[in-house]
Order: sequence, then structure tokens, then C-alpha cells
Amino acid sequence: MSTAATLIRLRWALTRATLRKSPWQVVAFVIGVVIAVCVVVGTALGAWGVGSMSPMGATGPVLLENGDYRFLRLFSVFLGSIITFMTGFVQLMMLGEGSTMSPKRFALYGIPDRELQFGLLAAGLTGIPAITGVLSFMAWSLAYRGMGIGAVVAELVAAVFAVVTITSIAKLLISLATTLVTSKRGKSLFYIVILLLFVTICQIPNILVNSGVMDDLAPQARGQVAYAMASLLAWTPFGAAFQLPFDVATGAWGACLARLALLAATWVVCFAICTWCLRHERLKGDVAGATVTAKGIGAFGWMPDSRSGAVSARLFAYLKRDPRQAPLFAMPLFFLVIFTVQSHGIHEIVWGALVMSGWMMLVAESNGLSYDGRGFAMQVIAGVPGVTDRIGRVRVYVGIIVAYMTVLFVAAAIITGDWSSPSGLLAGLMFASVGVAVAFSGLGIAEVTSCALMYPVASMDKPFSSPQGRMVAQGFFPFVYMFGSLLAMLPSFIAWIALMATGAFYGLYWLMIPVSLANGIGVLALGTWLGGKLLDARMLSVMHTLDSFASLQR
Repeated sequence: MSTAATLIRLRWALTRATLRKSPWQVVAFVIGVVIAVCVVVGTALGAWGVGSMSPMGATGPVLLENGDYRFLRLFSVFLGSIITFMTGFVQLMMLGEGSTMSPKRFALYGIPDRELQFGLLAAGLTGIPAITGVLSFMAWSLAYRGMGIGAVVAELVAAVFAVVTITSIAKLLISLATTLVTSKRGKSLFYIVILLLFVTICQIPNILVNSGVMDDLAPQARGQVAYAMASLLAWTPFGAAFQLPFDVATGAWGACLARLALLAATWVVCFAICTWCLRHERLKGDVAGATVTAKGIGAFGWMPDSRSGAVSARLFAYLKRDPRQAPLFAMPLFFLVIFTVQSHGIHEIVWGALVMSGWMMLVAESNGLSYDGRGFAMQVIAGVPGVTDRIGRVRVYVGIIVAYMTVLFVAAAIITGDWSSPSGLLAGLMFASVGVAVAFSGLGIAEVTSCALMYPVASMDKPFSSPQGRMVAQGFFPFVYMFGSLLAMLPSFIAWIALMATGAFYGLYWLMIPVSLANGIGVLALGTWLGGKLLDARMLSVMHTLDSFASLQR
């Protein structure tokens, strides 16, 4: 227990040190606390409202299975299972294992594997997300006040069990991913699969509704299917904790004990596997992957023979080997598939995937210097001007945007059948042009934000890790790029409104092609110039920031 207490104190000491180091981290921390308080208060208010709707004082199993509480059980088990499942996926994709509290950082201290793993688990359970989860689940007990004091007390206890289960499953997924996926190619493929799987799961409700599968089922049959799924989830680690209050309210003590045993077994299994992964990493060490012999000089051989060409070649070489950015380049194809499934024969929906793809394609470049890391120091030492650096980066991404959008345009034309119609091709060309323009606009914004709104990212060798104490920055700063890229397209939006207001859009919609492209190219040119000037002004500050980020990745 002393080891666990020490690691808990260390976690918060590191957080305090981070807050003292940067005023922006203080702002982010305060925002995180405010969001956490809002979540807890909102859950309490919602639970009070739900509890007021339920029949007060009725606790019989008949009502629990057939009355209003039956729906409450369905909602609680489903929502709790989704939270448990999605938390693991989100942490695996975006957060990963905290690199500052990584087991590798404690390799020199001789802490036994089990004690270290238990301490890291305890440290994770004392963070703001875990505390917010416990308080929110406890606040949800207000929804059960009509079921009796036993159900309320059971929910208070189940809240702790639920958070322990969520944390254990999340750490299990990250430990397995970190231990079993070691090669850079494997990490890239794994990242792509995880991200696409996550988006697919999020789209399942829309796919089911839009596909018409549920239309053949009567409302009563739909309810029976939903209740059967809830009963099944209640016997899994994802939903067992959320079923406990209903077991207590109905007096199903056997089922209650069985679910408690299931939860305990889940914790033990997750802890044992995480400990095995920790031991495996310690025994294996940082074994280097297979040596790859480079043939020739790669992109340096065909990029322009200039300083900006060297920047382009280095960036291109990085992108080919970076597992952290690979999923973002797979998303456009996935968007096309999802939009096609939900289009119901409406061609404009399929073409809309090109606009969405252009918007999301360059999120990583909005923090591009952090992905470069200390490799950027070579340019600083060589005295590469900021504008030259921005031009070199823009050259690569413009090529990717144009090539990718061309592929998507051809694919969408084949899917919709518009390739056989001149008017259909013209409409598709308009969507493709808007998509390219949005991507150009986002690239221009990214060349500015990557010099100012920097946040730490996982190292290329450990893409499943996350720097300690920077979660709010990781979640907030990308939205600056996303909203900024749309705001920069305001002239095109005004032109669209003007065409719609005059009733000339359907005859002159092709005008959006030159208007949007001019808008996007203008924002790109302005962003490249401003980003270069900002980079020149903040060159030393950027290097200092990258050094501090690198210390978090060790």
C-alpha cells in the first residue's frame, strides 16, 4: 500500500509541477474542473428528474420488470455498458498510457511488478476523470429513490465498482496494445483498425435507422429485442455494475452475488494480464525492430533541390513511418463508405463525403511541429526561414490533398453513377472543389496554429502513450483548427447564401467551383506567410517547447 500511496502522491505532484510551469495549463486545468463539476451536477439534476417520473414507493419485481422501472433498467444498463466500452476505445485512440506514469519510468527502482501495477492502477483511480465518474454514478442514485433505500445504497457502491471496472478494462487494452503491437507497420495498421472500428460503432445507430432494418419490426418487438440485449449486457463486465441496484430492489440476491463475482473476476483477470505485460516489457526491454537498409536517398532524390524541398522530403519520410497519423489518412475512404450506406440513393450525400474528408484530413498538421519533435532542431541549426519551412510542408500536403480528392471524386462518380451524366459530373466537381478548398483552408490555418497552439503528442515509438497533465490541451486545441478552417471559408458561404437568396443557385451552382477554390487558395497563401513569420518570431520558444514535450515522451 505504501507504493500505491507514493505513486498517487507522485501523480498529483507531477500535475502541480505542470501547472506551475505553464499558465495555459492552469487555464486548461480549471476548464477541466469546471467541465467535471458540470457533468456531476447535470447528472444529479437528470437523475432527480428521472426519479420524479418513476412511481414513488413501488418496489415489487412485477413493476420492476413491466413498469416504468423496466425502461430505467434498460437505459441504465445500456448507457453504462456504452460508457465502459467506449472509454477504453477513446483512451486507446487519443490518450493512451500516460508516458510520465509509464511502468518503464520506474524500471530502475526495483519495485515488484504487482506492487507497481497496483500503484499505477490506484494512481489512475485518483485522477479527475475517475473522480468525476464516481461522483456522477453516485449522483445517478437519485433516479432510484422510488425503488427503495436498498437500490440507492447499491448504486452508491456500484458507482465505485463501475469506475474500477472501466479503469481496469482501459488499462488492459492499452497494456495489450503496447506489448503485442511493436513494429511501426503494425502500429500504423492497428491505429487505423481501431479508429475505423470506433467510428463504425458510433455510426451503427444511424446505419440501422437509415437502412430500414428496424422498420420491419413492430414497436413491441423492438422493445423485446432491446430488453433482451440489456439482460445480456447485464451479465458482462460492461453492464454488470449497473444492474446491481435492480437486483437489490427485486431481492435477486443470487444474481447480485453472481454479478459481484463477475466484476471481481474481471478485476483480477485485467490486473493479472497487465502485470504479465509489465513483466514481459521488463524482461524484453526496448528491443529494436528489424534493421531496414535504406535504398537511395528516398524523397530527397526527387523533391526540388532547395531548402523547402529538403523540408518537404523530410516531412514525406516522416509521414510514411508515423503510426500516429496513419488513421487520419484512412478516414476519407471510411467517410465515403459511411455516407454511401446512409445515402438512400441521394447522390448529394455521397458527394458530401468529399467535403467532410477535406475538413478532417489535416487535423494532425495543426500540431505538426509537435509531431516533428526534436527533428525540427536540424532546421533551426541550419537557419531555415519560417516561410521556407511552411512552403516545404504545404508542398507535401497540397500534393496529398489533390491526389486523395481525385481518387475520392472518381470513386464517388462511380458509386453514384454520375460519371455518365455531364450535369452529375459538374455537381460532383463542385463538391470536390469545395472539399479541396476546405482542405486548403484548413492547411492554411494549421500552418499558423502549429506554431502557437502546440500540445504534446505520443512519441513515434510509443504511439499508445499520452503525456501527463495535458489532456485538456489535447482535446481543445484541435477544435481551434476545425472551427478556424470553417470560419475562413466564410466568403464562400456568403456567396452560397447570395445564390440561394436570388434563386440562381440551381442554374449557377458551378460558380461555387472558382469561388471556393479562390477562397481556399487565398487562405492557404495567407496562412503560409503568417505561419512563417510567426515561426521566425517564436523559433527559440518553439524549440524550448519541443524539448519539454520530449521530456514527457521518455
